[in-house]
Amino acid sequence: MVIGLLTVLLAAAAAAAVYLARAAARPDAPEPVEILLGPRDLQQLLAPELSKPPAPDPPSAPLASGQVLKRLRELALGASICGAPRPGPGHAAIAAAAVAATEDGATLRQLAPRRPSLLPQLIRAANDDAAPRRELAAIIRRDPSLVGSLLEMANSSFYRVAERPVESIDRAVVLLGSEGVRSLIAAAAMQPIFRVAVGPFPQFAQTVWEHAWRSANAAVVHAALAEKADPFAAELLSLVWGLADVVLFRAVLERYEAASGGGLRPDAAVIAAVLESHSAGVARRIGAGWDLSQGSLAAFEQQTGTAEPATPLGRSLRFGRTVGALAVLCINGVIDETTATASLPHSSLAREQLERMWVRLKTRAETGRR
Repeated sequence: MVIGLLTVLLAAAAAAAVYLARAAARPDAPEPVEILLGPRDLQQLLAPELSKPPAPDPPSAPLASGQVLKRLRELALGASICGAPRPGPGHAAIAAAAVAATEDGATLRQLAPRRPSLLPQLIRAANDDAAPRRELAAIIRRDPSLVGSLLEMANSSFYRVAERPVESIDRAVVLLGSEGVRSLIAAAAMQPIFRVAVGPFPQFAQTVWEHAWRSANAAVVHAALAEKADPFAAELLSLVWGLADVVLFRAVLERYEAASGGGLRPDAAVIAAVLESHSAGVARRIGAGWDLSQGSLAAFEQQTGTAEPATPLGRSLRFGRTVGALAVLCINGVIDETTATASLPHSSLAREQLERMWVRLKTRAETGRR
């Protein structure tokens, strides 16, 4: 039996040897494959681009100050300026005539309103800590229109500091204090000046007022906290610059109307170009007519070009205009929040101060609504 078992084993070994010899003789025989990868590993090898985690969204590119103001002018005029065809000689002549009108003292006095008559008295009373608050309230009551504007603004979401509505000038003075009332007075006194006929550009006056008002508030923060400069001067200059935009706008529209027989219609690109190149100069001339200080006039002179303004007031003025424009663009959905905050100008303001200012400026308050 043992012999039989050995015989079987030998036969099996011989058969295995023959099979291996034949397999070795076939050159095309596939090598055995040891599978070490699972289905997910194979998927990663075959389609690696599908298995990579999604790339993060690219950061929003900040807008330069010039880009911000250009978009603001497009919003005000309701038309895209980028890529607009170059205006013909008739339009260029109208632009030149409008600029010449603002450079003539007599014509500028017709286009630009006089300084609000009560403004100097109100400023002196608000700046005098020894002056009783009832004296300030008495000055305000002399102008019924100013009373209405001031109470409307005091009850807006921007200025309101209590749930109970502000129904009297005395209460507004008590709640807001001298600084708050002084700021509110300047805006209330200047706001009626922005009520102009807008013709084919119905958004212009409203947008310019909202920009001037928010620019003034941003300039106040920057002047007081970053530059240690006079915050009221920065506020007043911002409002005067907004007034200069309105004056130039009116000058251009009046020249178009005078040339209506030539078939020319007001061109948004022409108006935008005039505003960009001449608004600061007109603001300076208005300021000189209002007997503003030399330091205030110099702040306007420093706004031409891209160089950093040399004086604290000049820097606060530029900061305010850029931040105010970003707020208006963000409120109106022209740019998103991320782009707006990425485009805020560099300053020495603490992060918390900048954030509080930004949140407040984005408030769609009734002060900007007429």
